[in-house]
Amino acid sequence: MTSSAANTIPIDHMRDRYWRGTLHLFSKQPKLRGVFTIQYFNLHYRSIKASGLKRISAPWSQSEKFMLNLALHLYNECHKVNLCDMDYLDPNNKQLAFEAIKMRFG
Repeated sequence: MTSSAANTIPIDHMRDRYWRGTLHLFSKQPKLRGVFTIQYFNLHYRSIKASGLKRISAPWSQSEKFMLNLALHLYNECHKVNLCDMDYLDPNNKQLAFEAIKMRFG
């Protein structure tokens, strides 16, 4: 069993604009929270195993994939996201997405 990465978030990560929105989504969105583990996150080295997350997300719904893609994009813009896919989101996920975008871009 893997440990939750959420239990070990360093405070400086929450001040970092590249991490803040990403961590917000991974700690608040139910599907993302389920994979917010040390298997995919090394917070000490500030790294995310994006390829592993994308691989396990293959069977997820469009909205869940969008939330993952948004979280990864906020962390590093080399991970692309199509904002038009926000149409798939329910009001709660849309609110989380807007909060995370605001955290990243102010």
